[in-house]
Amino acid sequence: MGHTGAMALAQDIRELPVVPRLVAVGATLLGVVGGCVGLVLGLLAYPPTAWFAVLEIGVPSAILGALLGLAAGAAVTVARRSHP
Repeated sequence: MGHTGAMALAQDIRELPVVPRLVAVGATLLGVVGGCVGLVLGLLAYPPTAWFAVLEIGVPSAILGALLGLAAGAAVTVARRSHP
């Protein structure tokens, strides 16, 4: 059975070092959630410009997710180095 694109992507993410992995996961998860929230709010506010609300809320959410992932990755790295 061959790997699908999603399975290959998951394997690539698993092979990343801990900090970049958590940055990528945090940015992706919060970016998707922020984009969905932006879409709903945009459709409720003014449907013709809903796509802009997706970016307006999704991009800052992705940045926040990346920063949280960076902090979590740094904490994991420090914890691993302090406990041999």
